[in-house]
Amino acid sequence: MKLGLQLGYWGAQPPTGTAELVAAAEDAGFDAIFTAEAWGSDAFTPLAWWGRETSRVRLGTSIVQMSGRSPTSIAMHALTLDHLSGGRVVLGMGVSGPQVVEGWYGQPFSKPLARTREVVDIIRQVLAREEKVTNDGPHYPLPFTGPGSVGLGKPLKPIVHPLRADIPIWLGAEGPKNVAQTAEIADGWIPIFYTPRSAGMYQPWLDEGFARPGARRTRADFEIAATCHVQVVSGAEEKAAVIDAMKPVVALYMGGMGAKDQNFHKQVFERMGHEELADEVQRLYLEGEKDRAVALIPDELVDDMHIIGTAPEVKERAAQWEETGVTTLLLSCRDADEVRTIAEVLA
Repeated sequence: MKLGLQLGYWGAQPPTGTAELVAAAEDAGFDAIFTAEAWGSDAFTPLAWWGRETSRVRLGTSIVQMSGRSPTSIAMHALTLDHLSGGRVVLGMGVSGPQVVEGWYGQPFSKPLARTREVVDIIRQVLAREEKVTNDGPHYPLPFTGPGSVGLGKPLKPIVHPLRADIPIWLGAEGPKNVAQTAEIADGWIPIFYTPRSAGMYQPWLDEGFARPGARRTRADFEIAATCHVQVVSGAEEKAAVIDAMKPVVALYMGGMGAKDQNFHKQVFERMGHEELADEVQRLYLEGEKDRAVALIPDELVDDMHIIGTAPEVKERAAQWEETGVTTLLLSCRDADEVRTIAEVLA
């Protein structure tokens, strides 16, 4: 199992100390660094900025929001960065949610599965550079001939010859249909809130995708990159403090990251067996009672979602994640010393 450094997306201000984190990850043998985006910082720019000081680690996005750019624009970003990095890009993408897609990007959210399939197909056409890029689908027609067009659009190939004709595409997916499609059309999967305890729920969905005609991968060569927080602590008291510090993030995603009736993250917790808890956390969160919502998050849930413990405990728990099929752990780390400690423990 490989290790990836998850840099995430920015808060109110750019983070500090990131260059040191990235350098430590490269030196400590991490396989990759990943960046994310929400509705503030983008994923590609920080990846290029901090990735320029690296020579070995893969450079991944987890995730790029597909509605924020046209498929050909995403392909251009990936193509360019792949050249500049010497072929180290992993393109992680996802559909986001209706509040962001329609409220921030001004795009319709409907038909996320069909849109994903078109995006992936168009990007692969650009990178293959075998034929001029066209798409007959209703979501991203190329050339565009719809309302407002002047009728002069024509199919094109990228001017730049891609360094690699087949950059790995990983998809963020949560529901049964989306996970199955990811196993069918993608090279990897970036689950959210994946845990050893919930891993069995996903296996039939993945198997359905692998069994479809034309599936790109099998379970043997498909990547699963699960995000979690890994922290080595001195004992039970420090572990309890770390768990308490992580509860606000769980409450945010469970109760406040999405519309009341379309919070896809909440639905993941419901599938994990926490439906009553998720309903109450969401109710409190949306009523502005965030502290009360946080107080409801059980220690056991946070402990299941992350790897927190003494060095031997962390090593044992990481092995449990690997046994479920996880090929990469995407880790959030606070400083360079923590990066080095985790690398030593999990070496």
